[in-house]
Amino acid sequence: MSATTPHDLGASRTLWELIARRAALTPDAPVLLDESDRRVTFGAFATRAERTAAGLYGLGVRPGSRVCWQLPTRIETVVLCAALARIGAVQSPVIPIYRDREVGHAVQRADARFLITPGPWRGFDHTAMARRLARRLPEPPQLLSVYDRLPDGDPATLPPPPADGREVRWIYWTSGTTSAPKGVLHSDRSLIAGGSCLAHALRMRSDDVGSIAFPYAHIGGLDYLVMLLLYGFPALLLERFALPGALDAYRRHGVTLAGGSTAFYSLFLAQQRQLPPEERLVPTLRLLAGGGAPKPPELYHEVVRELGCQLTHGYGMTEAPMITMGSPLDTPEQLATTEGRPPAEMEIRIVDGEVRLRGEAVCQGYADPDQTVAAFDEQGFFRTGDLGRLTAAGHLVLTGRLKDIIIRKGENISAKEIEELLYQHPGIHDAAVIGLPDAERGERVCAVVEQPAGCSTLTLAEVTTFLRGAGLAVHKLPEQLEVVPALPRNEALRKVLKYELRERFAGS
Repeated sequence: MSATTPHDLGASRTLWELIARRAALTPDAPVLLDESDRRVTFGAFATRAERTAAGLYGLGVRPGSRVCWQLPTRIETVVLCAALARIGAVQSPVIPIYRDREVGHAVQRADARFLITPGPWRGFDHTAMARRLARRLPEPPQLLSVYDRLPDGDPATLPPPPADGREVRWIYWTSGTTSAPKGVLHSDRSLIAGGSCLAHALRMRSDDVGSIAFPYAHIGGLDYLVMLLLYGFPALLLERFALPGALDAYRRHGVTLAGGSTAFYSLFLAQQRQLPPEERLVPTLRLLAGGGAPKPPELYHEVVRELGCQLTHGYGMTEAPMITMGSPLDTPEQLATTEGRPPAEMEIRIVDGEVRLRGEAVCQGYADPDQTVAAFDEQGFFRTGDLGRLTAAGHLVLTGRLKDIIIRKGENISAKEIEELLYQHPGIHDAAVIGLPDAERGERVCAVVEQPAGCSTLTLAEVTTFLRGAGLAVHKLPEQLEVVPALPRNEALRKVLKYELRERFAGS
């Protein structure tokens, strides 16, 4: 009998099937590591997840139950996620930095019957927020606080695991072009397809050590877990990514793969530049990889030259977590100037400059059926709203965005959402929110406002205080404020010309 390969495992119908098959193959190999040197093997991961599933089942979670969870990146979160997959629940992950507005919208639109939070975490009481939200809903969800203590039960009480990997079992949230986040519908198979494509493009090995330094609730978290399960290597989990603090854990665990987005590359470079040229920041690091934000070509060359490792950058979105990815086998020119190539399973068309997609890793649509209809063309291709072109070798070059979003540290931020809140400020007559190039963040949020006659000039601190009070998540707050006599507009429909504002304030 031939040995099982990552490609064989990638054919698993469901996430739980993939977990169980990996646990049977390499039960004693590590899969999850953390800064406290805790270590969980593939076998223990599957066992613990099944016991947690039984505990959740005892609390009323059933196949098809809709469960919204907002938890930090830690071992317990990944176990809980696997436990819900064992039951066959519909999961709706929410990034921990989101607050009342976003979480309330997710719970309501997902029709969640359970809301799982970490309780007080990093100075914010998530349980108190959950109770506030529950009081506003006609059918409030059951609240569960989970941080370091997971529910426990006897796996014998569980029904059989799910068998249909194409059912919608995931609702992820993205800002897109509208003020309210859109619920993106995924199946186990679409997420396994995305993770498989990522792992195969990066040429991972069983002796690698990865790292998840971004929110596991991001769709990239499940992508990464699939990669670990396919290739049988572990990842270091970081609740909070901060340098130089995290470097000790990277070095101690011998991390070989790091990254997340363009902002991560810049942070690693900044730390490397504080060391003598001959001293490597993380001696075991062989690859930085990520996506979620534009990558300047010169950044690729700086990483290779100064960090002494390879850099592969890709293109993905919540609706299709892995669209293209640079490969270590690509040429330096291709890695520096493109987003990589699509896998064989991803079909890309460029229609009137727009990138359109079709493949198993593409979502099934949105929680709002009207948004689903608008998102796909007549041939079933998903409209990304991004502009690009394909090279002769099949690599994708992105040239702009149709969607009015800002990508800050790999997270999509809706300009319209912030603008609508700014309009409520008595000292603002009109506002335009734009993304400006930023070496550390990819893009920074800049609010450009007109004020009514006779008002005292606003300060950035006053604006951010107002937006915080309106419930806007911290990572969406403007980092730059510009007050102008009048916003530039076109002559026909008086639409604000944001490109003029970006040109004007890019160097500010």
